[in-house]
Amino acid sequence: MSKHVGTKSDDGYFVDSYGTSRVTALSEEPTLHDPVIITDSTLGRWTEIRPETRVSNSTIGDYTYLMERVQLDYTKIGRFGNIASDVRLGPTNHPIDRPTAHHFTYRAEIYGMGENDESVFEWRADDRVNVSHDVWIGHGATVLPGVEIGTGAVVASGAVVTHDVDPYTIVGGVPAEHIGVRFDEETAGRLIRSEWWEWSHETLTDRLDAFRDLEMFLERYTPK
Repeated sequence: MSKHVGTKSDDGYFVDSYGTSRVTALSEEPTLHDPVIITDSTLGRWTEIRPETRVSNSTIGDYTYLMERVQLDYTKIGRFGNIASDVRLGPTNHPIDRPTAHHFTYRAEIYGMGENDESVFEWRADDRVNVSHDVWIGHGATVLPGVEIGTGAVVASGAVVTHDVDPYTIVGGVPAEHIGVRFDEETAGRLIRSEWWEWSHETLTDRLDAFRDLEMFLERYTPK
């Protein structure tokens, strides 16, 4: 029997009108699809982590989702993040000013060589990736340590981001370069001033229609 968008099956999934997509019903508690590895990290409300994802020393804001095989190290993602599969944020750097870049020099314990060199891990923690709210990062993109991505920005699939990205801009390529904007400067500014990502779940629900119509949203909820 065919099911329509939003139809919830007995096992807790929503099924699209073609019966081809099974989407988990989410809740305020983070939804994890095993296997995932999460260490020294914080997950916000309504978050979802898809299988084979690894999150280390990172913070994920409310409503953000990570698709399959995402890897996060020393990364902070704001609210409503859209992270596609095979994305890598904050790939850890190696100290290349030593005789060797191999990690036995700072992960000595696993080789039975002595104590670890904690200074390397502190160096990594100080060089975090910061992703703001409502950012979409496309399939297979990489964002290098120390980069900041502004609110509403889009990173194209396969991009390697080596420099900061301004709000509501679109970047792509290797290394990533500016290729466009989502909105003109005035519209982007009004969206930022609205701070809609801080609204409660109830307010978001009440105003859902406006989120489907830019002009309606601007007219109702953003100052000029």
